[in-house]
Amino acid sequence: MDRRDFLNLGRRESAPEATGGEWIRPPFAEAERDFLANCTRCDKCIVACEFDALFRLPDDPPRPAAGTPAMDVRKRACHMCAGWPCVAACETGALSLPEGSDGEPPATRKFALAEIDTEHCLPYRGPECGACAGFCPLEGALQWRSRGRPVIDADVCTGCGLCREACIMEPKAVAMTLNI
Repeated sequence: MDRRDFLNLGRRESAPEATGGEWIRPPFAEAERDFLANCTRCDKCIVACEFDALFRLPDDPPRPAAGTPAMDVRKRACHMCAGWPCVAACETGALSLPEGSDGEPPATRKFALAEIDTEHCLPYRGPECGACAGFCPLEGALQWRSRGRPVIDADVCTGCGLCREACIMEPKAVAMTLNI
């Protein structure tokens, strides 16, 4: 078996793990098979993330994705930083900006689906809140209905989790669905 066949074998075995529902890849990650083949597990993207949104997948139990970077926007939001320092730190191309994105900041793929949980959101229960106001980095993703009730436009929102992180309620009034 040559190296290419060996890597392809590992990729096929890792596909179910990639959609396990507990974590997602950093911004601008290659498709999972290519990501696993190209990521050297150097941790440079993790170190570059000043908001600690990225973490290293555990080595125990041993699995193909062990030691690779991931994030969980339900626990720590991606701040979609200017210049994408996590992507810029990747020397192998496992994380890479789209071609031709030198001028305008590129749009990232959706990380997750964010939805307001009206059962827990204060403005839907009567009192005012607005804790999440001003945290959304994308114009039009977080909108306000009458009586200050927030609503998320799923067509604009990337699911970065900043509104969830800003929410003062427990449980949080912003539900995040990973691996959409």
